[in-house]
Parts: sequence; C-alpha cells; structure tokens
Amino acid sequence: MGSRRAADPGAERAGGGSKAVSEGMNGGSRGLAPAGDSAPAKDPAGAARDICLRLLTARPRSRAELAAALQRKGVEPEVADAVLGRLDDVGLIDDSAFAEMVVQSGHRHRLMGKRALSAELRRRGVADETALEAVSTIESDDEERAARQLVDRKLRTMSGLDDPTRVRRLVGMLGRRGYSGGLAYRVVREALRDSGSSLELADPEHVT
Repeated sequence: MGSRRAADPGAERAGGGSKAVSEGMNGGSRGLAPAGDSAPAKDPAGAARDICLRLLTARPRSRAELAAALQRKGVEPEVADAVLGRLDDVGLIDDSAFAEMVVQSGHRHRLMGKRALSAELRRRGVADETALEAVSTIESDDEERAARQLVDRKLRTMSGLDDPTRVRRLVGMLGRRGYSGGLAYRVVREALRDSGSSLELADPEHVT
C-alpha cells in the first residue's frame, strides 16, 4: 500500500482529554469530559461542544458531519461555527486526516475503487481538494490488485455461466465498486484468460 499511514482523528485525539486540548477549549478551567444531555441552556457553546465530543468518541467525523449534527440539535449557526473552530484549533477536527483514514479503510477492507472512495468522501462533506489528495494516496497497482481480488472471488461462484455473461457481470460489479471501465475490463480479461477461458476480448485501452 502507499507509504502514508492514515491518521484517526477521533481515536488518537479525542481520547484522554490532554492538558493542551482542555486549555484550548476551556481556558484551563474545565475538562473536556462530555456533560449529560441536560447541559444548561445558559451555556449553548458548552452543550454544542459536548454533542461533538460524544460523536467523536463514537467514531471519527468530518467537520461537515459535526455541523450537520449540531444543526439537527437546533444549535445556532454562529455558536456551531465557534465551537467547530475551537475543535479544529485543538486538533479534534482534521478533515485531511479523516479523509485519509476513510480512503485507506475503504480500500483495504471493502476493496473500494477510487471513484467510490471519492463519492464516499463527498457524502461525508469533505472538500473536493482534500478528497482528491486522500484518494491519490492509493497507488494504481494497489487499486488493480484490489479489483483482481474481487474478480477472483466472484469468479469462483460463476462456473455455470458462459463467458459473455461472466464478463458482463464482473465488469458491472467492478463499476459499482468504483473502478473505472478501462481498469475493470482489463482485470476481467486477464482473470478469464488465467482461468483458461478462450474468449477473445478487445484491448481495453480506450474503455473509460
């Protein structure tokens, strides 16, 4: 895989309530431990902060996901912006690290292609530039190996089908997983050839 290791902004930074984080969020006078749901209405910033910390404890989130959660809870926009800005300042929100974590996890464990990974980051509200940088950490060879894993796994269940049907279904499966048409077609062609198929497929160079 790529040389960069994905950071986990929730697991690494939200836990423990370090002195630096505590001082950054509370001026050194209060800890970061989330309050209960009955946070006093006279402290809307504190209540909003606690909502974010509970969400970050469950799993890493993007800034956009936290903003949407605060909006659903009825937090005023200016309060939400201030709280999210403070969380960003102390390192509890880091969309670059979050995006890289999502990409590496999705590629390694779910064998997602670059197109699907980009779509996942957009769904989570990550900026296009940040998403592009994270997806670019997936090397072309790694993406092709993941696609081949999917094809080899699926081929084992398709012994009773003719080659044209297998091609159609395998290419479609890779397309749904976010692989480009050219890559999908090439991987399927090579997998069928290696399995002993005599089907002749055209060069996929111009398939997109």
